[in-house]
Amino acid sequence: MAYKPKAGDVMSTPNVIPMADIMLVLLIIFMVVTPMLQKGISVDMARVQNPIEMADADKEDAIVVAITRSGDIFLGTTKTPKDQVTSIVRDRLANRPNKTVFVRSDARAKYGDVVSVVDEVRAAGVDQLGLLTERLQEKRATPPPPPQ
Repeated sequence: MAYKPKAGDVMSTPNVIPMADIMLVLLIIFMVVTPMLQKGISVDMARVQNPIEMADADKEDAIVVAITRSGDIFLGTTKTPKDQVTSIVRDRLANRPNKTVFVRSDARAKYGDVVSVVDEVRAAGVDQLGLLTERLQEKRATPPPPPQ
């Protein structure tokens, strides 16, 4: 007779507690890291219904000019006076074949401030100028309660 080892009792349910622990740790890590991923200064951008997708704005080397509600101008994360925007943008675009600059403006920024920054950027020899916005979230009607 051949030796046949006996197997233990078969467990019919998987142990999900370690998986839940790992998922909670990953959730905490993502919650901490996600705010740090935003490039440039944070502004409350205008919301529109049909925005055009501008994937180039998320690239590492994209030139993004931000205008805050108070009228401050930031190139990336560096606060910049308005009279230096043209020269700094011209220097950053010097060796690039793609001369595109993106403008992130606060929705409550003064219109004149935004126009003057766009004029400064255009004076630097920009071929394409992208105005960044956010998609307007549509309010969905709540379904009526079920009949009783």
